[in-house]
Amino acid sequence: METKNIMIVGVGGQGSLLASKLLGHLLMEQGYDVKVSEVHGMSQRGGSVVTYVRYGDKVASPIIDKGEADFIVSFELLEAARWLGFLKPDGQIVTSTQQIDPMPVITGAAAYPQDLVAKMKATGAKVDALDCLALAEQAGSAKAVNIVLMGRLSHYFDLPEEAWQKSLEAMVPAKFLELNKKAFQLGKNA
Repeated sequence: METKNIMIVGVGGQGSLLASKLLGHLLMEQGYDVKVSEVHGMSQRGGSVVTYVRYGDKVASPIIDKGEADFIVSFELLEAARWLGFLKPDGQIVTSTQQIDPMPVITGAAAYPQDLVAKMKATGAKVDALDCLALAEQAGSAKAVNIVLMGRLSHYFDLPEEAWQKSLEAMVPAKFLELNKKAFQLGKNA
């Protein structure tokens, strides 16, 4: 199988590392060669972060170039728009509709862009946008946005749900497992 590319983008502290580790575990368990990059960006300062997950029969490098991403999974709307140039022409964006003001907006030097979902769709991108924060809170914690997004992403993979659940069990601490399983289901069924 040809190599598939997933970019996980967001703002520092949103759980992109757990999401990328969960995907890496899931895909390795399915027998794929998997490369997961480290988190790149100002993760401790609430800045833009990106992680790459690549999988296939044989993967040489963890890096994804512009126009190569099959999926962009975004924790925040502006981050989805920021990385849009990396999406393949037939690629899929899965994004939370959450908006976190970047520093230029906080300082008043810029305004948060409006109608980002419509603007991304206007470029021809396939955009699956949902309020992952509300679903995470419904599951029991605002911190579960990452797992809500993984549940949503699962729609686009032909993998058994048991495989996703097994990876959740392997990657999530036991005391948070039930909450995360609920978050996954809410994202999947949204």
